[in-house]
Amino acid sequence: MSSTPSHPRTAAAITVSNRSSDGTREDTSGRLLVEALQAAGFEVDGPTVVPDGVETVAAVLREKVAAGHRLVVTTGGTGMGPQDLTPEGTRLVITRENPGLAELIRREGARHTPFAAVSRGVVGVVDWPQEQGPGGSLVINLPGRPSAVTEGMEVVAPLLGHVLDQIGGGDH
Repeated sequence: MSSTPSHPRTAAAITVSNRSSDGTREDTSGRLLVEALQAAGFEVDGPTVVPDGVETVAAVLREKVAAGHRLVVTTGGTGMGPQDLTPEGTRLVITRENPGLAELIRREGARHTPFAAVSRGVVGVVDWPQEQGPGGSLVINLPGRPSAVTEGMEVVAPLLGHVLDQIGGGDH
């Protein structure tokens, strides 16, 4: 992946989970996400653990984008449960959605389990303010199941260089 000095290769890892945020469950998915991002060549901030909720997700995404992270990946809160609101919080923040990447994650996940189809995770770009220069941050929602984090990162990692280059104004 190409990067410019003004757009370092940094990523933020976020776990969305009531039980992990209150300490009743170990954050295995966040740890695996950090490892996968590091293996993909990113300096990683996190994992940051937040409780489920539209506003908690939106707030942490805004914080990580404002910090200048080119890539922000969440794990958890993408299912069908009443507290699974990560996609709704993400949609409050992203500028442009990329359904193709989200569908690729689900399709490849279905090779491992039919439950991959239950994930409502979204992928999208948060365009940076014009005064910050061209660019933006890519936000990816992954399911909370530890194996889904590993599998999802295996799917997107080979594409990240190209996608982040495009977001930064690179040639297609």
